Amino acid sequence: MSGIPRFSLASLVIDCHDADALAAFYGRLLGWEVKARDADWVHLRSPDGSLGLSLQGEAGYVPPHWPERPGAQQKMLHPDIRVDDLDAAVRHAVALGATEPPAQRQSDLRVLLDPAGHPFCLFLTAAEAVAAVEAVE
Repeated sequence: MSGIPRFSLASLVIDCHDADALAAFYGRLLGWEVKARDADWVHLRSPDGSLGLSLQGEAGYVPPHWPERPGAQQKMLHPDIRVDDLDAAVRHAVALGATEPPAQRQSDLRVLLDPAGHPFCLFLTAAEAVAAVEAVE
């Protein structure tokens, strides 16, 4: 043994006002099920069990601003979610409660805001992005 302990990322935790509401959004968006629940905390897990997402209610939660502005609450991290049809995925996420800010920096991905105001990205795989560009040309 090298003396270095083994690390394995098991879950990400996202703070919000309402853990149940945000868990319902991400559960429907990703097709993940609730695996554990507490008063202000809900844990989702991917169907293959490889990754978890926990939503934690915080009374003093302040949503981040996107795009970032000096002096405003900044995002700390954001989920990147691969999709096979970007336009359909955006429509589906918006129907579930996401919002699409007008500022978009790239054509092969969309930044959306979840119901608690956290940015997340929907993107095509590299091959799908190239095919989408070629279809437009």
